[in-house]
Parts: sequence; structure tokens; C-alpha cells
Amino acid sequence: MSTDQVPGAHADEPHEQGLSQRLNWLRAGVLGANDGIVSTAAVVVGVAGATAEVAPVFIAGAAALVGGAISMALGEYVSVSSQRDSERALIAKEKRELAEDPDAEFTELVGLYEAKGLRRETATQVAEELTAHDPLAAHLSAELNIDADDVVSPWHAAFASAIAFFLGALLPMATILLAPHPLRIGLTFVTVLIALAVTGYVAAWIGGANRGRAVVRTMIGGALALAATYLVGSLFGTTVL
Repeated sequence: MSTDQVPGAHADEPHEQGLSQRLNWLRAGVLGANDGIVSTAAVVVGVAGATAEVAPVFIAGAAALVGGAISMALGEYVSVSSQRDSERALIAKEKRELAEDPDAEFTELVGLYEAKGLRRETATQVAEELTAHDPLAAHLSAELNIDADDVVSPWHAAFASAIAFFLGALLPMATILLAPHPLRIGLTFVTVLIALAVTGYVAAWIGGANRGRAVVRTMIGGALALAATYLVGSLFGTTVL
């Protein structure tokens, strides 16, 4: 049921089916972009700190971009697949329990609503009406907070993460390769911090968290990563190269 079909629903609150799917790929996309920006920028800045040559920076950045995108996709796929398998196992277990002992399951449902603050009579009535409509959905929602029609997809998360990582990684790559040599590291720092501010804001917006705090947190983390790798590159550049 969409938001405009729910009586009294607020337009800025999520009530639609499929919310877990959308939040899943949005979360994966934002995290992928953030990781693509930071990790690739850290690699190219570190190499640029060690050498003024463009070729090593390009090779290192390209390797970080491709390897990182594949790694992010694989990590998201494995993580979300585990979550999906757990949800499916819980759904199958609940189906079996409803088939084997529906009376005990009904008593449990009433108890769950009582624990939420409803009177016994009200809890019983709610349990009866929801059970008559869809007993499995009623139990999954009350007991496990799961929607059987909204199980997360690992493929969505994997593709969103890989594409977002790739696009995020292109930003520091393009900046450090196209900027004039004396300015390329400084411009990369600035570009990366602006991009991280955007991803931090979007991540906080998706989760309903404090946006200013998220922006500051991501920018500080990114700045530390870039400073650390640049320091390492500079040390090796002056002592080895």
C-alpha cells in the first residue's frame, strides 16, 4: 500500500512496500561512492606524493578503481546474501510453526501485542483480525519485523555498490591526472572533501540522522586518510625514489 492509500499517513514518512529494497541499494550506493572516493584518492595522492610522474599515478589509481569496485560488489553480495538467507530461514520456520500449531502461535501473537501495551481484549481482537487477513504476515511483522514480500536482494546491493564505487573513484582520478602538477594534490584534497561532504549528507538524509554531524565526520575521516597516504608517499619518495 502506497503512502497516499494509508489514512493519516505523512508524506515524508515511508509506508510503501519495497522500502527495504530501496534503502538497501541506496545504502550500498552511498557507501560505495564514499569508499570509491576515499580509497582511490588515498592511493593516487600517496603515489603522487612519491613521484611527479603521471603514469604511476594512473596505473595505481586504475588498479585501485577496478579492484575496489569488484571488492565492494563482492562484499555487499556476500553480506546481503547472508541477511537474505537468514530472513528466508526465519520465514520458513514461521510457516512451519503456523502449520503445526496455529493455536499456540495465535496465543503468542496475542502476548506480543499485550507486551506492546494493548489490553488483553484489544490484543486478542487485533490478533484475530490480522490472522484472518494474513496469519504469516501478522506473525512475521510482530515477531521478527520482516515482510515476506520485501526480502532484500544481494544483486541490487552489489551492482549499486560497484557502480557507485566506480563513479566515486573517477572524481579523484580525473582531478589528479588533469590538474597542473603544482596544484594537483591540493585540488584533489579539496575535490575529495567536497564530494565526501555530499555523500555524508546523503547518507544522513537516508537514515534520518544529523546531517551536519555526518558531513563533518566523513570529511575528517577522508582528510586523515589522504594526509596519511600522502605522508607515506612523500617519505618513500624522498628516501627511495
